Amino acid sequence: MSSPCARVRRVGLFGGTHGNELSGVLLVRHWQQDGAEIQRPGVEVKPFLTNPRAVERCTSRPVVEDIPYEVRRAQEINHIFGPKGSDDAYDLIFDLHNTTSNMGGTIILENSRDDFTIQMVHYIKNALAPEPCPVLLIEHPSLKYATTRSVAKHPVGVEVGPQPQGVARADVLDKMRKIVKHGLDFVQLFNEGKEFPPCTIEVFKIMEKVDYPRNKNGEITAIIHPKLQDQDWQPLKNGDPLFLTLDGEVVPYQGNCTVYPTFINEAAYYEKKQAFVKTEKIKLTAKHLRLSVSEQSTS
Repeated sequence: MSSPCARVRRVGLFGGTHGNELSGVLLVRHWQQDGAEIQRPGVEVKPFLTNPRAVERCTSRPVVEDIPYEVRRAQEINHIFGPKGSDDAYDLIFDLHNTTSNMGGTIILENSRDDFTIQMVHYIKNALAPEPCPVLLIEHPSLKYATTRSVAKHPVGVEVGPQPQGVARADVLDKMRKIVKHGLDFVQLFNEGKEFPPCTIEVFKIMEKVDYPRNKNGEITAIIHPKLQDQDWQPLKNGDPLFLTLDGEVVPYQGNCTVYPTFINEAAYYEKKQAFVKTEKIKLTAKHLRLSVSEQSTS
């Protein structure tokens, strides 16, 4: 079986959804001034700051009086890059984020059955090897994050860390830049008619969000254990240290299966009552991918 797809004509590069995640902000601003490295034949690549007001303030989210602005901005993005679900929507969006967690250069997928995106991720992972490139699948309806990138036919998140909020690190920015480069290279090869055989990738599928231990007033009573800190994507087994109280008591993980935590101790998730997310390893397979015959005849 093969999966014929339409030519990729428009790609969006989003930065600044959270104004204090500076790698995407700096890259988008750079590409808006000099887009030579993101240009590909026959493709319109649009770098875009999604939340300029948050970028100006270097904040993760708006203050209360900015909520109407946020709603308008989301509508503008849907108008420019969508409408979501329509034939006119952008083909592909890379949504660039930083995390304070030790997640490395992570790619986030929202659909386990999108052959084009799985093939592209397979290509990116091979291009980056031997440097790891974890893939997080957030398909679970109750655990899905609301994303501006979802207006595209193929939405892809890029989450790179560890990097403090409001800080830029050259190594982290470089990882993000490479992921985007290899993704655009894949688009060019696909548009030129290169065929990609069936492939399988390993991904980490979100299972559950885990909060910090709290008292009856909702106050945090324990923090991430040192043996868990910075261990994103590493196996967590029953009995392993999870949290540590200020009295020195270890709170162990209790579970009947091995899980793989990520977004460990992410600064932006304290207010969301999230210490980390549990994931499980699964495989995603994509069919043979090629440009549709009708597209080939018009190239």
